[in-house]
Order: sequence, then structure tokens, then C-alpha cells
Amino acid sequence: MTLFRLFLATCLVVIIAYTGVTIAHHGWNLLPVFFGDMAGMRWPGQFNLDFFCFLLLSGIWTAWRGHFSAASLLLGLVAVFGGMLFLSLYLLWLSYRCRGDARAMLLGPVRAQG
Repeated sequence: MTLFRLFLATCLVVIIAYTGVTIAHHGWNLLPVFFGDMAGMRWPGQFNLDFFCFLLLSGIWTAWRGHFSAASLLLGLVAVFGGMLFLSLYLLWLSYRCRGDARAMLLGPVRAQG
């Protein structure tokens, strides 16, 4: 679990730093670029579509883990728009909250017991 937490913390720091530099040079204009690349039907668009599917999966998993409660649906939406920035923080928090129990961390406490 220590290596996993170190990986998540590293991802978080790298994403924050990279995002800060990108925003400083290009502003907050992400969505038109992101979806524009997809509309262009080139490799950057293919990568963005693939990544977007991972974002949707992350959001669905986050909501599913919380039994699609109002809070988990909101967190799922944050997962879709927050990407690895959200997921690294969420999984780090869960790794401590679940005391390193990967089953409870991934399935939620109710499903992990059953």
C-alpha cells in the first residue's frame, strides 16, 4: 500500500505542476481544445476519446462505490471533470480511511463485507 500511496502522491504533484504551467501558458480553454481534437478525427482526438472513456469509467465507479447516493453522484461528476487530480486524492483518502484494505477501498465497506 505504501508504494501505491507514493504513486498516487507523485501523480498528484506532477499533475498539479503540469496543469499550472499549462494554464499559465494557454489559459483555462481546455474543453474547446479537448473536444476540438476529437472532432478533427486525428490521433490527438483518438487519445482524448480514449481518455474521456476512462474519465467516464472513473465517474461511474465513484458513484457505484457510493451506491449512487446523492453525494456519490456528485463525486462521480467531480471524477469526470477532475481526472487524475481528483482520483489520486480520493484514492489516497480512501487508502487511509479503509486502513489499507484494498477490497474495502475499491468496493466500499458494505460490498467488501459481503
